[in-house]
Amino acid sequence: MPLDTTKTTKEAYRVRWAPDDPENPRNWSFGYKSWITFLLSMLSLSASLGSSIISPAEKSIATYTHVSKEVVVLSISLYILGFAFGPLCWAPVSELFGRKVSMLPAMFCLGLFSIGTATSQNAQSVLVTRFFAGLFGSAPVSNVSAALGDVWDPKARGMALTLYAVAVVGGPTIGPIIGSAIVTNKHLGWRWTQYTQAIWVFAVLTVCVFALPELYEPVLLHRRAKRLRKESGNENYWHPHESHKLTPKDILTKHLARPLRMLFTEPMVTCIALYASFVYALLYFTLEVFPIVFEEERGWKLVVSTLPFLGLFVGVIFAVLINLANQPRYIRIVDANGGKPVPEARLLPMVTGGILFAAGLFWFGWTAAPQFHWAHPVVAAGLIGAGFNTIFQQCINFLVDTYGLYAASAVSANTFLRSILAAGFPLVAQPMFHNLGVGPAMSILGAIASLALPVPFIFMKYGLVLRRMSKFAPVE
Repeated sequence: MPLDTTKTTKEAYRVRWAPDDPENPRNWSFGYKSWITFLLSMLSLSASLGSSIISPAEKSIATYTHVSKEVVVLSISLYILGFAFGPLCWAPVSELFGRKVSMLPAMFCLGLFSIGTATSQNAQSVLVTRFFAGLFGSAPVSNVSAALGDVWDPKARGMALTLYAVAVVGGPTIGPIIGSAIVTNKHLGWRWTQYTQAIWVFAVLTVCVFALPELYEPVLLHRRAKRLRKESGNENYWHPHESHKLTPKDILTKHLARPLRMLFTEPMVTCIALYASFVYALLYFTLEVFPIVFEEERGWKLVVSTLPFLGLFVGVIFAVLINLANQPRYIRIVDANGGKPVPEARLLPMVTGGILFAAGLFWFGWTAAPQFHWAHPVVAAGLIGAGFNTIFQQCINFLVDTYGLYAASAVSANTFLRSILAAGFPLVAQPMFHNLGVGPAMSILGAIASLALPVPFIFMKYGLVLRRMSKFAPVE
């Protein structure tokens, strides 16, 4: 068979990374990659913090706007609903134009809409601006995990993603504490929960504009190909990413629809998203449940009643240790697999996380009553936080390991489903817990969490089979 010299010549001019290429983000120094990880995590924290910092202001907003407290709960739910729909746009944008372009303009809009909420004169404007704040704030929540996959190789990525997960999960847990301190300050009030949010967003954004480089490999190689053509005068240099011609039809049917296609056609994305969505939604459940337990039933003042969220946050931090303990085992398995990621090796900590999560729910429910010492529900909240974050981290790790260049779309599909559930949970929390009581209501949730305990084992056994069914990340 004759050799296709045209194809051979073309392939010779395809731009790739050299083995130790200094422009490849994975070859950057450990210190610089750690700095980038910190910046990306701060972007995520600035968005996730906004979901809950307004929760202690619900009564103040209800009084000011002359609506019921149940209506004001929508200020949380609509923000999270924005988290659901935003990634459907931001993830494909990141896979077309790069990570930086997909996040920083969106964060600027988050800051603007936070100011919009702060200056609102009625309930309608509060709710509308909150939804759009969540829509734009979702950009780092869906794209940072994929960006970390651009920077870190699979063996080190787990450690980097722990900081990201703490930022995403820690924001909602510390937000109520900050918000309550602002609301009770007579010189500030509820509007300053949003002004504070905007100040934080713009501060992080300013640093990232100057200090955060582009990280997405196809975009970087595309830029190199253009540079080489200009510097050498040789028009043969090329990269496949240059052939992505955008038409309105392609944008709508191929790129924007990709996360939803993955959610409904990729069995692995669907399974991971369902499990992650339940535990993530319960995190926002606590924004309405904690005030019932500590403010209504125990009679604590507003600031003091939010301090148990610290127990939840300590649990979130403890989950980092659980997941890092799995790293040596994961590295051994990756080395045995020739350096290629093994997503199923991420799942063992989920077993521990599932047990802690279910135990925490039962313990919290049946020790929340005032006759029990406050330490019982606070420690139980720590178990809930540890269990949740352990599960959440490994779900994200699994998706990034599996989908590589399409990780942003896979994570955004997961973000879409979990945010839809999380948006609804705060709305049903107060009716459910007031009508059933804290103990029975938490027991129902604990029972569901217990039924999910076999899920990690199912993923470990059938994960490879499900991945082989993938159209976006076929297994070799």
